[in-house]
Amino acid sequence: MGSSNVAMTCLSLVLCMVFVPSLATVYTVGDTSGWTTGVDYTVWTKDKTFKVGDSLVFNYPTSHTVDEVSSGDYSSCTVGNSITTDNTGATTVALKTAGTHYFICGVLGHCGNGMKLAVKVESGSPSSSGDKPSTTTPPTTTTSTTSTKSPADTSSSWNVSPFMVVVITWVALFVMVIS
Repeated sequence: MGSSNVAMTCLSLVLCMVFVPSLATVYTVGDTSGWTTGVDYTVWTKDKTFKVGDSLVFNYPTSHTVDEVSSGDYSSCTVGNSITTDNTGATTVALKTAGTHYFICGVLGHCGNGMKLAVKVESGSPSSSGDKPSTTTPPTTTTSTTSTKSPADTSSSWNVSPFMVVVITWVALFVMVIS
Protein backbone atom coordinates (compact mmCIF):
# COMPACT_ATOMS: atom_id res chain seq x y z
CA MET A 1 0.00 0.00 0.00
CA GLY A 2 2.94 2.34 0.65
CA SER A 3 4.31 2.07 -2.90
CA SER A 4 0.85 2.96 -4.23
CA ASN A 5 1.03 6.22 -2.27
CA VAL A 6 4.49 6.88 -3.71
CA ALA A 7 3.16 6.30 -7.20
CA MET A 8 0.26 8.70 -6.66
CA THR A 9 2.64 11.31 -5.23
CA CYS A 10 4.95 10.99 -8.25
CA LEU A 11 2.01 11.27 -10.61
CA SER A 12 0.74 14.36 -8.77
CA LEU A 13 4.17 15.97 -9.02
CA VAL A 14 4.32 15.27 -12.75
CA LEU A 15 0.89 16.83 -13.26
CA CYS A 16 1.91 19.91 -11.25
CA MET A 17 5.08 20.32 -13.32
CA VAL A 18 3.13 20.07 -16.56
CA PHE A 19 0.19 22.31 -15.69
CA VAL A 20 1.51 24.96 -13.28
CA PRO A 21 4.11 26.42 -15.69
CA SER A 22 1.45 26.59 -18.39
CA LEU A 23 -0.40 29.23 -16.37
CA ALA A 24 2.15 31.86 -17.39
CA THR A 25 1.49 33.70 -20.62
CA VAL A 26 4.10 34.37 -23.28
CA TYR A 27 3.37 37.58 -25.18
CA THR A 28 5.01 38.24 -28.53
CA VAL A 29 5.50 42.01 -28.54
CA GLY A 30 3.70 43.54 -31.51
CA ASP A 31 2.30 40.13 -32.47
CA THR A 32 3.21 39.39 -36.11
CA SER A 33 4.63 42.91 -36.64
CA GLY A 34 7.23 42.32 -33.94
CA TRP A 35 9.45 44.99 -32.38
CA THR A 36 9.74 47.69 -35.04
CA THR A 37 8.86 51.26 -35.89
CA GLY A 38 5.31 51.98 -37.03
CA VAL A 39 3.55 49.90 -34.35
CA ASP A 40 1.49 51.55 -31.61
CA TYR A 41 2.54 49.51 -28.58
CA THR A 42 0.13 51.42 -26.33
CA VAL A 43 -2.73 49.97 -28.37
CA TRP A 44 -1.05 46.54 -28.35
CA THR A 45 -1.00 46.45 -24.51
CA LYS A 46 -4.58 47.75 -24.01
CA ASP A 47 -6.39 44.38 -23.87
CA LYS A 48 -3.66 42.51 -22.05
CA THR A 49 -3.14 41.88 -18.35
CA PHE A 50 0.50 41.18 -17.54
CA LYS A 51 1.29 39.20 -14.40
CA VAL A 52 4.47 38.26 -12.59
CA GLY A 53 5.65 35.05 -14.26
CA ASP A 54 4.60 36.06 -17.77
CA SER A 55 7.19 36.71 -20.49
CA LEU A 56 7.65 39.18 -23.32
CA VAL A 57 9.22 37.94 -26.55
CA PHE A 58 10.71 40.65 -28.76
CA ASN A 59 11.35 39.60 -32.39
CA TYR A 60 13.28 42.15 -34.47
CA PRO A 61 16.07 42.61 -36.98
CA THR A 62 19.49 43.16 -35.41
CA SER A 63 19.34 46.77 -36.55
CA HIS A 64 17.24 47.38 -33.41
CA THR A 65 17.77 46.84 -29.68
CA VAL A 66 15.61 46.05 -26.69
CA ASP A 67 16.63 48.30 -23.81
CA GLU A 68 14.90 48.22 -20.44
CA VAL A 69 15.04 51.77 -19.12
CA SER A 70 13.81 53.97 -16.28
CA SER A 71 10.51 55.82 -16.45
CA GLY A 72 12.31 59.11 -17.11
CA ASP A 73 14.43 57.68 -19.93
CA TYR A 74 11.29 56.10 -21.41
CA SER A 75 9.41 59.41 -21.35
CA SER A 76 12.28 61.39 -22.87
CA CYS A 77 13.54 58.60 -25.17
CA THR A 78 16.99 58.92 -23.63
CA VAL A 79 19.38 56.24 -24.88
CA GLY A 80 22.63 55.12 -23.29
CA ASN A 81 21.36 54.65 -19.72
CA SER A 82 19.70 51.26 -20.11
CA ILE A 83 19.23 48.87 -17.21
CA THR A 84 19.56 45.95 -19.63
CA THR A 85 20.08 45.79 -23.37
CA ASP A 86 20.04 43.14 -26.08
CA ASN A 87 20.44 43.28 -29.86
CA THR A 88 20.40 39.63 -30.93
CA GLY A 89 17.08 39.85 -32.80
CA ALA A 90 15.22 37.58 -30.38
CA THR A 91 14.93 38.71 -26.78
CA THR A 92 12.80 37.08 -24.10
CA VAL A 93 12.16 39.09 -20.95
CA ALA A 94 10.71 37.31 -17.92
CA LEU A 95 8.42 39.60 -15.95
CA LYS A 96 9.68 38.79 -12.45
CA THR A 97 8.52 41.84 -10.50
CA ALA A 98 5.30 43.81 -10.22
CA GLY A 99 5.28 47.41 -11.38
CA THR A 100 5.71 49.15 -14.69
CA HIS A 101 8.58 48.01 -16.90
CA TYR A 102 9.79 50.31 -19.68
CA PHE A 103 11.42 49.26 -22.96
CA ILE A 104 12.77 51.31 -25.85
CA CYS A 105 14.86 50.74 -28.95
CA GLY A 106 18.28 52.20 -28.24
CA VAL A 107 18.92 53.21 -31.85
CA LEU A 108 18.79 57.00 -32.11
CA GLY A 109 15.38 58.18 -33.32
CA HIS A 110 13.60 54.84 -33.08
CA CYS A 111 12.05 55.50 -29.65
CA GLY A 112 10.80 58.87 -30.91
CA ASN A 113 9.24 57.01 -33.85
CA GLY A 114 7.22 54.79 -31.51
CA MET A 115 9.56 51.94 -30.57
CA LYS A 116 8.73 52.16 -26.89
CA LEU A 117 6.71 49.89 -24.67
CA ALA A 118 5.45 50.36 -21.11
CA VAL A 119 4.11 47.19 -19.46
CA LYS A 120 2.27 47.32 -16.14
CA VAL A 121 2.88 44.01 -14.38
CA GLU A 122 0.50 42.89 -11.65
CA SER A 123 1.55 40.72 -8.75
CA GLY A 124 -0.16 37.43 -8.07
CA SER A 125 -0.48 34.29 -10.09
CA PRO A 126 0.42 34.34 -13.78
CA SER A 127 -2.29 34.99 -16.36
CA SER A 128 -4.43 31.95 -16.84
CA SER A 129 -7.55 32.82 -18.78
CA GLY A 130 -9.28 35.67 -20.49
CA ASP A 131 -6.08 37.00 -22.03
CA LYS A 132 -5.22 36.06 -25.57
CA PRO A 133 -1.50 35.52 -25.86
CA SER A 134 0.06 35.76 -29.26
CA THR A 135 0.02 32.65 -31.37
CA THR A 136 3.39 33.49 -32.86
CA THR A 137 5.89 30.85 -31.85
CA PRO A 138 8.77 32.36 -29.90
CA PRO A 139 12.16 31.76 -31.46
CA THR A 140 14.25 28.90 -30.19
CA THR A 141 17.35 31.06 -30.07
CA THR A 142 18.69 31.48 -26.56
CA THR A 143 19.41 35.12 -25.87
CA SER A 144 21.45 36.76 -23.23
CA THR A 145 20.66 40.16 -21.86
CA THR A 146 23.59 42.20 -20.74
CA SER A 147 22.94 43.98 -17.49
CA THR A 148 24.70 47.29 -17.20
CA LYS A 149 23.23 48.93 -14.11
CA SER A 150 20.84 46.71 -12.20
CA PRO A 151 21.89 44.80 -9.10
CA ALA A 152 22.26 41.05 -9.35
CA ASP A 153 18.94 39.36 -9.87
CA THR A 154 18.54 36.73 -7.19
CA SER A 155 15.06 35.60 -8.18
CA SER A 156 14.70 32.37 -10.05
CA SER A 157 12.10 30.67 -12.14
CA TRP A 158 11.49 26.95 -12.18
CA ASN A 159 11.40 25.53 -15.67
CA VAL A 160 11.00 21.82 -16.28
CA SER A 161 12.32 20.46 -19.54
CA PRO A 162 10.19 18.03 -21.54
CA PHE A 163 12.91 15.43 -20.95
CA MET A 164 12.48 15.72 -17.17
CA VAL A 165 8.70 15.34 -17.51
CA VAL A 166 9.23 12.13 -19.49
CA VAL A 167 11.76 10.80 -16.94
CA ILE A 168 9.50 11.55 -13.99
CA THR A 169 6.51 10.03 -15.79
CA TRP A 170 8.47 6.82 -16.45
CA VAL A 171 9.57 6.67 -12.82
CA ALA A 172 5.98 7.11 -11.67
CA LEU A 173 4.78 4.40 -14.04
CA PHE A 174 7.58 2.06 -12.94
CA VAL A 175 6.67 2.56 -9.28
CA MET A 176 2.99 1.86 -10.06
CA VAL A 177 3.87 -1.32 -11.98
CA ILE A 178 6.04 -2.76 -9.22
CA SER A 179 3.50 -2.02 -6.50
